[in-house]
Amino acid sequence: MNSLYSDAEADALAARFPSVSRDVALRVYTSRLIGQQPTLVMHGGGNTSVKGSHRLISGETVEAIFVKGSGWNLDSIEPPGLPGLDLAYLRKLRALDRLSDHDMVNELRSHMFDASGPTPSVETLLHAFLPHKFVDHSHSDAILALTNRQNGEGLVREIFGARVGIVPYIMPGFALAKACAEAYERRPEVEGLVLLKHGFFTFGDSARESYERHLALVTLAEQWLASREGRTLSVSFSSPRPPAELAASAAVLLRGLLA
Repeated sequence: MNSLYSDAEADALAARFPSVSRDVALRVYTSRLIGQQPTLVMHGGGNTSVKGSHRLISGETVEAIFVKGSGWNLDSIEPPGLPGLDLAYLRKLRALDRLSDHDMVNELRSHMFDASGPTPSVETLLHAFLPHKFVDHSHSDAILALTNRQNGEGLVREIFGARVGIVPYIMPGFALAKACAEAYERRPEVEGLVLLKHGFFTFGDSARESYERHLALVTLAEQWLASREGRTLSVSFSSPRPPAELAASAAVLLRGLLA
């Protein structure tokens, strides 16, 4: 998978949105690049974020995170689709032992800078608990083709080695956010986190770095899968039933399936 990043296009898009910071504009740009790749977002989309600052009406400047909101598609997202939230407050939530989905959404909405904005992604806390400036998440076909196998974790280790951390399947929400933060802290040198049977995250200091790490890891998965194409599958089967009886049973089953 080749990078579509263009400095000229990034600059042009940033010029279209002069009312937001360049970081937010670049977040919009690379979010669109991810959204334009069907094999990254076909099954459930993804979400992206950038950390920065926000000036309150009181004049105080606070840490902020801008994360994809519900109702926006990555391929056409604009700055309003990245609602801003109080990052310092969100990080305090990590100290909790548990947080229900209802309470989590309430905390997110009550700590938005613009109460009229879209509800932030259910994975907002995961983005907030990671320290990186830019974070990208997708449900890549190639990554899922690895992680959804019985030996998915072993394949991830074989293909990506030390480049990623691995997180077992957990429903999106508070528990997953904490698990991902802990997985990163155990191995802070990683370029991303693979979430088994879910998708993966990459991160970086710049929009381009996080985006191109995303593509690099997907490419490794695609290359591994391509190397297995065309292999002959042999199946061994035995049954005490005579072949004619098995064939008759199969015919009945097929007729039912095709009816």
